Amino acid sequence: MIKVALPPLAEGVTKATISYSYVKKGDVVKEGDNLLELVTDKATFNLPAPQSGTVADVFFNEGDQVEVGQTLVHLE
Repeated sequence: MIKVALPPLAEGVTKATISYSYVKKGDVVKEGDNLLELVTDKATFNLPAPQSGTVADVFFNEGDQVEVGQTLVHLE
């Protein structure tokens, strides 16, 4: 099981909001595919899959605020 967490962001930025989820539980993704779109007060960016696999869990919904280090998705 691979845990995909919110990576460190720009200096002083500790939270992001999930603005769009590209995946749901059971989806098959390839390394580099977008999992989530995230927004901070400084930027909008996509979180890519670190490796290929199947989405086992998505822990947050669109509109949820998440903190750096929180697990967002599990891949199998």
